[in-house]
Amino acid sequence: MSNDVVSPPEKTFIPTDDDRTWGMLAHVSALIAMWLGGLSFLGPLIVYVIKKDQSAFVADQAREALNFHLACFLVIVLSAITCIGPVIVLVGMVIYSIIAAMEANKGIAYRYPYTIRFIS
Repeated sequence: MSNDVVSPPEKTFIPTDDDRTWGMLAHVSALIAMWLGGLSFLGPLIVYVIKKDQSAFVADQAREALNFHLACFLVIVLSAITCIGPVIVLVGMVIYSIIAAMEANKGIAYRYPYTIRFIS
């Protein structure tokens, strides 16, 4: 008898072209929402609510973008209260969102670094 522990298989996505486009939009929508009103988490939230039941890939990427931008929003609020460089956080948000959008467009399930996973 073996004591090997078998881990569950990783989620496997076979995204269609439409899935990849919506996955990319989940990340880009955060930049658009940030530009329009500063609440960058609203874009991914809208994509998640609309597409979560239609595509596992889009739901995964929208959740990932939503978690990242919620965490960034909290850091910006805290850094603004304490006067510690919110500009640095904004630059990081833009850079990581662009990287995530490019990866999602390739069909790769991107994971943001430094993210608190609020939505799972």
